[in-house]
Amino acid sequence: MSETAPGAAAARGPHDQPFQSSEQPPGPGGLGPGELGRIDRYWRAANYLSVGQIYLLDNPLLTEPLRPEHIKPRLLGHWGTTPGLNFVYAHLSRQISRRGTDMMWIVGPGHGGPAAVATAWLDGTYTEIYPEVTRDAEGMRKLFRQFSFPGGVPSHVAPETPGSIHEGGELGYALSHAYGAAFDNPGLVVAAVVGDGEAETGPLAGSWLSDKFVDPVRDGAVLPILHLNGYKIANPALLARIPESDLVAMLRGNGYEPHLVSGDEPEAMHREMAAALDAALDGIEEIRRRAHEDGSAGRDVRWPMIVLRTPKGWTGPKEVDGARIEGTWRSHQVPLSGVRDDPDHLRLLEEWMRGYGPEELFGPEGAPVAEATAVVPEGERRISANPRANGGLLLKDLILPDHRDYAVDVPEPATTASGATGVLGGYLRDVIRANPENFRIMGPDETSSNRLDAVFDATGRAWNAEYRSGDPHLAPDGRVMEVLSEHLCQGWLEGYLLTGRHGLFNSYEAFVHIVDSMLNQHAKWLKVTRGLPWRRPIASLNYLLSSHVWRQDHNGFSHQDPGFIDHVVNKKPEIIRVYLPPDANTLLSTADHCLRSRDYVNVIIAGKQPALNYLSMDEANAHCARGVGIWDWASSDAGEEPDVVLACAGDVPTLEALAAADLLRRHLPELKVRVVNVVDLMRLQPETEHPHGLNEREYDTVFTTDRPVIFAFHGYPWLIHRLTYRRAGHANLHVRGYKEEGTTTTPFDMVMLNDLDRFHLVMDVIDRVPGLGVGAAHLRQHMADERLRCRAHTREFGEDAPDIRDWAWPH
Repeated sequence: MSETAPGAAAARGPHDQPFQSSEQPPGPGGLGPGELGRIDRYWRAANYLSVGQIYLLDNPLLTEPLRPEHIKPRLLGHWGTTPGLNFVYAHLSRQISRRGTDMMWIVGPGHGGPAAVATAWLDGTYTEIYPEVTRDAEGMRKLFRQFSFPGGVPSHVAPETPGSIHEGGELGYALSHAYGAAFDNPGLVVAAVVGDGEAETGPLAGSWLSDKFVDPVRDGAVLPILHLNGYKIANPALLARIPESDLVAMLRGNGYEPHLVSGDEPEAMHREMAAALDAALDGIEEIRRRAHEDGSAGRDVRWPMIVLRTPKGWTGPKEVDGARIEGTWRSHQVPLSGVRDDPDHLRLLEEWMRGYGPEELFGPEGAPVAEATAVVPEGERRISANPRANGGLLLKDLILPDHRDYAVDVPEPATTASGATGVLGGYLRDVIRANPENFRIMGPDETSSNRLDAVFDATGRAWNAEYRSGDPHLAPDGRVMEVLSEHLCQGWLEGYLLTGRHGLFNSYEAFVHIVDSMLNQHAKWLKVTRGLPWRRPIASLNYLLSSHVWRQDHNGFSHQDPGFIDHVVNKKPEIIRVYLPPDANTLLSTADHCLRSRDYVNVIIAGKQPALNYLSMDEANAHCARGVGIWDWASSDAGEEPDVVLACAGDVPTLEALAAADLLRRHLPELKVRVVNVVDLMRLQPETEHPHGLNEREYDTVFTTDRPVIFAFHGYPWLIHRLTYRRAGHANLHVRGYKEEGTTTTPFDMVMLNDLDRFHLVMDVIDRVPGLGVGAAHLRQHMADERLRCRAHTREFGEDAPDIRDWAWPH
């Protein structure tokens, strides 16, 4: 990479001299006659449009000298990565035009928005989607003005950007999204541009392993393009500074064959990049051919990738105010920051933009000239127009079996037991069988642990590494994808959903927190796309969380955390749904509903251990449709106004609330107790706050306005208070839940540690129902003694007392 000598010109265009060699015959795999000039014009046009987006309010074609009033008052956006992205896009477009390749791209580098918007406008896609941004001088002015401007578009590759499925703000997920898009998309090539800053993140570092899950027959291919421009915001990039031999060894060790492209002279770089892409795409075709012919399945291949080294801020100002810009961290955002106030900066900006030769790139009216767009493929082959980047266009409904066929028999409530997720496994097995090309289950090595083993009757675990005798359920075309990285599972599933397919993420409840931030980004994406009519709805992101807080008694405190619910409900209410089915049949009904839904994040929390069955299938369907309901069979208010409401949400809290109701029925038979179970947590919010919220009349009818409500909750108690603080009876509400007390102990001791146990719930009733305190003092003392008895039993025998372990509802 060339350095700037002292005293060099302050700014320059991309070419000091016009190309003289574009008609030379190409070398092997090189650019053909005339191609060099055409691809370079496209690149220059994209760069010009990118600079204009960062700086200009007006005078888009520079038909007059730049003046301060032509410049935006707040200069936002990022230049450093943009010219490299435009360079990659130009060459990818050429390959599509030559080969007819079905190709998407993922923009991993942060804030690459100027490139993605510029290329979409050049391709014509932007105007097709946003007709007011026409392909002329006025449309160009609007394109520039809207960028990083109030009411406009963000500086990263956002949902508003055609051709994008990847929000380019938070870093680390480009490769996992790319692989998710490639699964079950045979023939597709996903070009994933990985920034050298992004490459330092943990999620991206783990993502290199994704090639071990690709079936070359059934899946598409990912072409990673590691873009090393040397710097992040203010620091050098590590992978750009390690010895090249070490970098190549690392990439080869992860299963890739790197093709190296490096330099800063445009002509040489165009030729190198064209040859590298030719070799890489030929390599992908060869892998696919072999896989189809001899069933090699990709286990003994290295997938091609490209390592592209360019200067950061390539083709921009070389030096400003005596400081080197191009090739340094100073080009990361806005290389010329004083353009409105500093005449020298304004002059340098005009020289920079005129250096691209806009008069050669755009006609008098502002439309791109034919030579500048000659590399652009036609129709849906344009990267910015690929329908897979608007997955709802391709989405097909799942073929779902009748969930009622998997119901467990419930002759009497709370007398028989089932493992809820084990029952669900049979349903999911048949979902996989009925949808062999558009449904996958992702999870961090926990599908069996979460009792979904039945799915392995229909499929294996996706695997394209070494096989050994005794390995369970491994197959190159497996529909279950397991890797011990929640980041990878989430990224794969997001890429899969965003390109028009369906899926389920199953995880231990405590460790799904690892993807909190990824959930944030996906929820924000869904929120924005709901306001974009051209973005069609996609399948919901479905979480099944098991091995939950109350039954992680064997693993201990590190595995006990129900806080993902709290995180989720911070998101926009039109996006979020949280379900706590109390038994197997309600879980079947909930899962069936979630798999049919669109544009939501659905969180289902269900136990895997044997637990009591409460509702028949018909009752479960009705209860889930209501979301919250009074359980008459467990209540003693006989349709009258109750003395107390025992509410519950979650399988273990439901068990304890029912056991408390049984104790109250036996010891205080005159007390009128209403038992209310909540499946859909968002029903607790007012209808003005959430689409599922109960209106005031409905809420007051169920929970009353003036009676004590003792609420046994799966998670942190304050979440229930937060959801109900506007309700008329909130002052009467007392919530028991997880209060950060845990250890390795028995299941019942775990609920006692957090005062969620049946005895403590009875004590809460005695303390809060007016008139009970003195008369029920003996019962209260007995409940406290019962807690001591149960704790002593666990300490002596290492298990819960039989009357606790085997409790069932008396009939």
